[in-house]
Amino acid sequence: MDQQAAHRAHARMVRLSRVLLASYRQLKRDRGLADMADLEACAEHLLADAELSGWVQERLDARVRHLLIDEFQDTSPLQWRTLDAWLSGYAGAGGGSSGQRPLSVFIVGDPKQSIYRFRRADPRVFAHARDFVVTALDGAHLACDHTRRNAPRVLAVLNAVFAHAQAGGRFDDFRPHTTDVSEPPGAVWLLPAVPRPEKGGPVVAAGGWRDSLTTPRTEPEEVLRRIEAEQVAVGITALLAEGGLAPGDIQVLCRKRAPLALVAQALRERGVPHATPEQRELMAAPEVRDLVALLDALASPSHDLSFAQALKSPVFGASDDDLVALARAARAERLAWSEVLLRGAGASRAALDRARALWPGWLAAAAALPPHDLLDRIVDEGEVRERYAAVVPPAGRLLALAAIDALLAQSLLLDGARHATPYNFVRALRRRRVLLPPQSAADAVQLLTIHGAKGLEARAVFVIDTMPEAPKAETATLLIDWPADAAHPHCCAFVASESRCPPSLRALMAAEQEGRAREELNALYVAMTRARERLVFSATTPHRAAPGPSAWQRLAEAGADAVPPSADAGGTAGSARSAESPVVLLALPRVRLAAEPSDPVAADADTEAAQLGRAVHRVLEWLPADAALDAAAAAA
Repeated sequence: MDQQAAHRAHARMVRLSRVLLASYRQLKRDRGLADMADLEACAEHLLADAELSGWVQERLDARVRHLLIDEFQDTSPLQWRTLDAWLSGYAGAGGGSSGQRPLSVFIVGDPKQSIYRFRRADPRVFAHARDFVVTALDGAHLACDHTRRNAPRVLAVLNAVFAHAQAGGRFDDFRPHTTDVSEPPGAVWLLPAVPRPEKGGPVVAAGGWRDSLTTPRTEPEEVLRRIEAEQVAVGITALLAEGGLAPGDIQVLCRKRAPLALVAQALRERGVPHATPEQRELMAAPEVRDLVALLDALASPSHDLSFAQALKSPVFGASDDDLVALARAARAERLAWSEVLLRGAGASRAALDRARALWPGWLAAAAALPPHDLLDRIVDEGEVRERYAAVVPPAGRLLALAAIDALLAQSLLLDGARHATPYNFVRALRRRRVLLPPQSAADAVQLLTIHGAKGLEARAVFVIDTMPEAPKAETATLLIDWPADAAHPHCCAFVASESRCPPSLRALMAAEQEGRAREELNALYVAMTRARERLVFSATTPHRAAPGPSAWQRLAEAGADAVPPSADAGGTAGSARSAESPVVLLALPRVRLAAEPSDPVAADADTEAAQLGRAVHRVLEWLPADAALDAAAAAA
C-alpha cells in the first residue's frame, strides 16, 4: 500500500471510529434499541472492511489473549457477523498475526434460556458458533445438565414438563437434569386458578351509579387480577409466618410488569417489604408526580389542578374539606386557587395555613432559581423527606425516598441541566421517558419480570399470570429470514396484518410463530430454574385461552401439588366480591426442611389443650377477616 492509499485508509478508519464513538455516546444517553443496532452495524462494517479490518485485527490480536462471551444464546445474527469477521482470521492461523500463542475463545450459553427475540436474539446462532469453535478453532464442546441450585422436587417437575413438551414436538435438545441438592426435598405448588364468572355475573356487573370522588372505578379484569395478587400475597405471608424464610428469600416473577404492581399493592397492605430492582419510569413514582405538580403550580400559578395535587400531597396534607372550601372561595371570587389561598380563604385550617406560610417564598424563588436549587429549597423547607417517610408504609419507604433523590439528581442531569427554569424542566420530564435507577433491598420480596430475573435465584419463587389471554394478531409485523451463516438476511418483509399474511410469506410467518411459542417455553424454563427450594404458580382463568397448554396447565400435567381453594363466608374468592378487596384464606402446605427424629414422648404430649388450640385456629381460618377479628377481640 503506497503512502497516499495509507492516508486514505487511516482517514476512513478515523471517520468510522468517530461514528462508532458517537453511536456509543448516543446509546448511553437514550439506551434505545435502534442505537444499539446502529452501533452493532458500525462495528461489523469496521471489521469487515477490506482496508480497515487488517489494521483493527492486528491491534486486537496484540491486546487480547482470552475471549470469554457469556449468555451467548441471546446473540443476534448481526452481532455474530461482527464476531465472525474477527474470529475467522484465527481459523488455521496458528499463533495469529502476532506469531504468539493463538487466541483462546470460551463461549457460554444455553439455548433453552433464549428469551430476547425482541432484540433479534436467535438461538440458532449459538449452534452455528459452537460448530465454528469446534471445527475452525479446534475447540471442544462441553455440555452440562447438572445443577447445584434446584431441589429434587423442582427438578422432577421441570423434567416432566419439558420431556412432555419435547415429546409433543414443541421443544428440542432437552435432556433430564440432575442435581447435587438432597435437602430440603423442595416443593412445587399450584395455587387455585382465579375463576372467571359467567357473563353478567356479580364481578362483571356495573353496579349502578358510582361516586367518582369516593369510589374508585372497578374494571372487571382488574378485579380478577387483584384477586390473584391477593392470593399470592397471602401465600407469601404464609411462608413468612411458617418461619425459615425471610422476605429477601422470595421472588415474584411475571412476563409483564402490570401484574407485579398489583402484587406490590397487596404486599404493601400487609406490611411485607418488597422491592422492584428493575428500572422503572421516574414519573411513575407518586412522590415524583407530587413534586412535579408542585413545580408546575409554581411555574404556572393559574394551573389549579396541579396546585390541588400539591396541596393534597404529604408536603401540605390538605384534606378533601380543605380543597372544597378553597374551590368554593375561588369560584366566588373568580380567581385562581393559589391567589385565593394567599388572600386568606379557608382560614383556621392547618394544611392551608402551612401552604400560606411556604408558598410566597417558593413562588419568588421559582422566578429566580434554577430547578435544582428550587427543588433543594422545597425539600429542605417543606421537610419533604420527613413528611413522606411519616406517611408511606415501611415496606415502601426506601423506594419513596429514593424517588425524591432521583428527581433532585435529574434536575442536574437531564439534558445536561440545560433547563434553567422550572417550566422547561417540568415539560421535559413529562415529554421524556426518564428512568429511575434500579433499587434493591437485601431483605425484601423481589418483584421481577422473567427477563429481569435472568441469572438470579431465590429459595422460593412465585410465578404469576401463568394462564395468559390469547394474544391478538399483530397489526404490523416485521418478518426476517436471516440464517446464522448468512452475511445478510435472505428475506425482510413488513406485514400489515398477521391475520392477512400473503401466501408467499406464510412459511416465514409460521416460523415466526413457532419461534414465539418456543420462547414462551424458554421463559417457563428460566422462571422454574430460579427456584432453589419452592416453586409456586398462580393464574387467572383467561377470557379467551391461548392456543396450546398454558404454563399452569403444564405444571398440573407434570404432577405439581395443587393447593385446595379455601372459601370464606362470602363464597369463593372469584365469585361474589366485586368492588371490595377480596379476603382469601390460604395456607400453603408445610415442607419439612430435614428429617425430624421420632419422639414418642412428644407424640404422647398431644394434650386436650393442644387439640383445642388447633381447633380454634382452624375455625378462625374458616371465618371472614372481620368476623375473625371480632372473635379474637371478644376472646380477649
